[in-house]
Amino acid sequence: MSKLREEMQMYLELAGYSQKTQKVYIAHMKRYAKYFKKSPDLLGDDEIREYLHYLITVKNVSSSYVNQSYSALKIFYELILERNWNLKKIPRAKKEKKLPVVLSMEEVKKIFEVTTNLKHKAFLMTTYSGGLRVGEIAHLKPSDIDSSNMQIFIRQGKGKKDRYTILSQANLDILRKYFKKYKPKTWLFEGQNKDKPITERSLQRIFKDNLIKAGIKKNASMHTLRHSFATHLLEAGTDINYIQKLLGHSDIKTTSIYLHLRKIHVLKVVSPLDIMAGTMK
Repeated sequence: MSKLREEMQMYLELAGYSQKTQKVYIAHMKRYAKYFKKSPDLLGDDEIREYLHYLITVKNVSSSYVNQSYSALKIFYELILERNWNLKKIPRAKKEKKLPVVLSMEEVKKIFEVTTNLKHKAFLMTTYSGGLRVGEIAHLKPSDIDSSNMQIFIRQGKGKKDRYTILSQANLDILRKYFKKYKPKTWLFEGQNKDKPITERSLQRIFKDNLIKAGIKKNASMHTLRHSFATHLLEAGTDINYIQKLLGHSDIKTTSIYLHLRKIHVLKVVSPLDIMAGTMK
């Protein structure tokens, strides 16, 4: 499949897909070819259906994983081989509508309190304070911290879009301490090799270590800090359209999921049972 893989790689690069997405799609095509032990150009609709069904029923993977594989296969057959894609015969799996995990303000504070390493505390606080994605925090540069305007510049975030998010005073204070001690140059949060940024894997591992240290049992990740940022802003009365801009969402529907994550008591909704109990003797 090497020639076909090169063609698909070139298409993904020309179409502007991120390097991460390119790797994911190519990996899906490799697994598909390995499953049938044949080059994908020798396979068709029946094999595609069988493979996607296998992922769902045997591998029991998430709908997002199945849809990633679906997208990779669709690009390969429609755009590389220029074959028709039978949507009726090969439907896309419905997305699972699960609410993301969110930490309370008290839990976020507890994570910061148990994080004794200054560098670790600085990037965890920056992630939460500005609602950044893991890849965005990893690729920040010192010049992206705009203390004059109290904002953080996110360069080429998801969808290759630039944006600004807020820089809190508490965040700026910890970053100044961090700058003084570590003196970062090319990257705000350097990796072991100072010419390269800290890896996303390292960020996730450090977050998990401190989550456990804080005694929090929730199945949280670094991205949970972003979800918590948005939810806490909503609970504080921030306009959802402003939150959308801070998060860099193209569609307000994506941001609207945080409406479902607000604490019930914040909404000041009274259960009909309590209303009824007030009239009962």
